[in-house]
Amino acid sequence: MKEPGPDHPITITPFAGRVRVVADGNVIVDTSHALSLAEADYPPVLYVPRGDTHMASLTPSSHHTTCPYKGEASYFDIGEIKNAVWSYETPNTAVAAIAGHLAFYPDKVKIERLPPG
Repeated sequence: MKEPGPDHPITITPFAGRVRVVADGNVIVDTSHALSLAEADYPPVLYVPRGDTHMASLTPSSHHTTCPYKGEASYFDIGEIKNAVWSYETPNTAVAAIAGHLAFYPDKVKIERLPPG
């Protein structure tokens, strides 16, 4: 594993607001406890706690990928929406804060960023 550094910075901060994720008209997530992960030049990704996710809507996929900075990602389907969600079950120490969190592809679900409340 590579450690984030000046050439590939990764920062994780609490998201100041509420996040709601909707798939096929169903609310899958509604949380005020999301994390925003900013990595190098990529757009920030919101990671939401599993505890605020309707996990019964997710089915584990056989798909896996590896990021040299974050670790191995596991994927989930939402009904017919394949590999819509990913999670780092045992992330690299540098990004340990995202353990127990999920991220959703914005082109596969609707991710709403809402004011706190």
